[in-house]
Amino acid sequence: MKIKQMKKDELFEGFYLIKSAEVRKTRAGKDYLALTFQDRTGEINGNLWDAQPHNIESFTAGRVVFMKGRRETYNGTPQVNQISLRLPREGEPSDPSDFKEKPPVNPKEVRDYLEQMLFRIENATLQRIVRYLYREHEAAFFTYPAAKTNHHAFEAGLAYHTATMVRLADSIGDIYPDLNKSLLFAGIMIHDLAKVLELSGPDQTEYTLKGNLLGHISLVNEEITKAVLALGLDEDKEEILLLRHMVLSHHGQLEYGSPVRPHVMEAEILHMIDNIDAEMMMMTTALSRVDEGEMTPRVFPLDNRFFYKPKMDK
Repeated sequence: MKIKQMKKDELFEGFYLIKSAEVRKTRAGKDYLALTFQDRTGEINGNLWDAQPHNIESFTAGRVVFMKGRRETYNGTPQVNQISLRLPREGEPSDPSDFKEKPPVNPKEVRDYLEQMLFRIENATLQRIVRYLYREHEAAFFTYPAAKTNHHAFEAGLAYHTATMVRLADSIGDIYPDLNKSLLFAGIMIHDLAKVLELSGPDQTEYTLKGNLLGHISLVNEEITKAVLALGLDEDKEEILLLRHMVLSHHGQLEYGSPVRPHVMEAEILHMIDNIDAEMMMMTTALSRVDEGEMTPRVFPLDNRFFYKPKMDK
């Protein structure tokens, strides 16, 4: 049974990918596995209680398992309980790629679009920096997710998130002609590029040591400095300072990790567009996993709100 098809209090069985597996202890000191299961229709959490050493060794992130259990709800969030797990037998489904969420668009189309939009950065200095950084991180940038969880947390999610933001910026720039599209496009195209250093990759995504200690905002600022040195540019040129300001301020608030708040219009728009696309993806994902007339589970990053999927015609 697909995860999206599971009904409350219903028994089910099927093959699923373990997206994450963490060994934890109960209050009594016994080990259990906190698991996240995945197929192409969604994700669901569950705990394997009283986990034995052979369970911990066998049921690791990235492995396909056959699971029997009951779909329940805890604090408004679906989960699986009464779990029974085993590894696939010969001839049974075992390829993790068959269970992973796919990007909603063709990754090649995303790549082609961003390569075309590079030519829309008319400022030569900004275009050189963006091109340099894309060449340096090309393979990772077009395959990595944009996050470990929450929004665009799937293969090629980083490039897809970036391309969607550029599309939004292009339209907004037409409405507000005072915006400098070269600066806006350049800032968007690299604002999250250091996610390729912050995260481990598209499979069993975790934070790297750099990611945990430094974070992608400081890392992308460092990447701009490396590009400036490699290209022999003057680091004090206004457009370079503005580009650094764009990426350093894109979280908008100091308490959200930005060392400075936006102080130019383009930086404010980048921050707004980033939030729009991230929140829309989180809502779209949650709503795709319920039927019309139903409420989603609570979405923690969106102030723990739930959302209703209307039945009305568009």
